[in-house]
Amino acid sequence: MIIVFGLVALAVVAVLYWYLWRRLVRDTTAGPGRARRAGTALFVVGPLLMFAALFAEVGHAPFALQRTLAWPGFLWMVLSLYLLLAVVAGEVLRPLLHRALKRPERGAGLYAMCGYRRAGAPSPHEAQPSPQPEAPLRQLTRTETEDPTPTPTPTPAPSRRLFVSRVVGGAAATAAVTTVGLGTYGVLRGPRVKRVTVPLARLPRAAHGYRIAVVSDIHLGPILGRGFAQRVVDTVNATQPDLIAVVGDLVDGSVKDLGPAAAPLAQLSARHGAYFVTGNHEYFSGAAQWVEEVRRLGLHPLENARTELAHFDLAGVNDIAGESTGQGPDFDRALAGRDPARACVLLAHQPVQIHEAVRHHVDLQLSGHTHGGQLWPGNFIAAAANPTVAGLDRYGDTQLYVSRGAGAWGPPTRVGAPSDITVIELASKRA
Repeated sequence: MIIVFGLVALAVVAVLYWYLWRRLVRDTTAGPGRARRAGTALFVVGPLLMFAALFAEVGHAPFALQRTLAWPGFLWMVLSLYLLLAVVAGEVLRPLLHRALKRPERGAGLYAMCGYRRAGAPSPHEAQPSPQPEAPLRQLTRTETEDPTPTPTPTPAPSRRLFVSRVVGGAAATAAVTTVGLGTYGVLRGPRVKRVTVPLARLPRAAHGYRIAVVSDIHLGPILGRGFAQRVVDTVNATQPDLIAVVGDLVDGSVKDLGPAAAPLAQLSARHGAYFVTGNHEYFSGAAQWVEEVRRLGLHPLENARTELAHFDLAGVNDIAGESTGQGPDFDRALAGRDPARACVLLAHQPVQIHEAVRHHVDLQLSGHTHGGQLWPGNFIAAAANPTVAGLDRYGDTQLYVSRGAGAWGPPTRVGAPSDITVIELASKRA
């Protein structure tokens, strides 16, 4: 079944790329030539790099090879997505442009805007004769007969079908490249700080205004490395939080490959320390080794454990992905036996863990995992798989806050889901 599914998926991808090649290469070129050969090569090499980057990361290829393939492969992946969306949207414009070109006055204007001249249409540079009074003939000098600035000749117009394909294809490519460029810049510049106030009924007055910096989904890996980790750390420290919560998906790789990239985490600074729980990607990367590494860097791992702070309990559970190795979440171990009069804040990577949190009377769960969808329209898929995609929500007496995350997985690009580091300010209803 796995082989059959893989072959079907490969066939679907092949058909989609054929469609993109047809619309963006074949339909926009007049015939076989250098432009068509270059476009065809791009639509062959791009998918090969994409699959190579995916297989290199999933197959734990040598890290140097992963880094070499990641940038072109994953950027082509996201560019393909938005090329497809833009080309599909362009199908709506095609009949409208064809209809406009059938009207002589509109067609001539559209061709002229693109620098073309339709057959039989007067050149805009040709002067129209105007009636002038007759004057005596005289012999013109050589200077008067020579034009020092020759008039440019407009390019002959292509066929209507070719013209429409070039306009729609050019618009689609421009929209896709701009979208990917802005989305990639948004990730590489680092996450922005978001501030949210969360009132808790059981929080004592003395803890009113307590600030927790929530960091999730940094995804250090072949693309986002030490420099990105340093930007995240600097942003977190600038908020001067009372406590830092790193809620999973810190890395996409082994301690051996990414230990130096994670080193800046040792600089995290908060009055009551920094705490860490695993995400699903830690279990793809050697969770036990990473737990020890973050402990060495000064963070406090909460592996199905709880610590009693001055004014509330802070608990953490392992991610669901740990169940495959017997290291899954254990809410009873983390939460049983605590004082029910004290407020409890739970760190759990995936929002779907909220149902267990409600059952154990947790006041607030802090999660990540969804990336807010990361790439529109991925937010609709994320909404189907998670109770909350991003932001603050309430489930009974338990509140859930989901961060969009600081980094990105796969393509270093976000569209419609900007990265964030959230400062949660706890508010006491007794204040």
